Amino acid sequence: MKLITAIIKPSRLDAVLEAVTDAGASGLTVTEVRGYGRQKGKTEVYRGAEYEVKLLPKVKLEIAVPTDVLEAVVEAIARTANTGKIGDGKIFVMDLESALRIRTGERDALAIAG
Repeated sequence: MKLITAIIKPSRLDAVLEAVTDAGASGLTVTEVRGYGRQKGKTEVYRGAEYEVKLLPKVKLEIAVPTDVLEAVVEAIARTANTGKIGDGKIFVMDLESALRIRTGERDALAIAG
């Protein structure tokens, strides 16, 4: 099992959700987060005053998947989150040692299956 963590632009969320579901992910967690990378923030104007926004809004997806659908899900995220502009995000893949479905007591692959 693997845990995919993806940081993407909020505007791409709906397309990414549809793509990862089609690729075989049976569930995920979405968190609204803020951060920066190469973008280093941006300058905005509000009521004539210019100010700098250092932390930009992003969306963090956490998806537990069996190893056999990992590449399909990662590819789906990369394809649909890509706008070709700076700030499209990152995808991280980590080993997932164990999972437990609290309601039923199912473990590992059964716990992350739909």
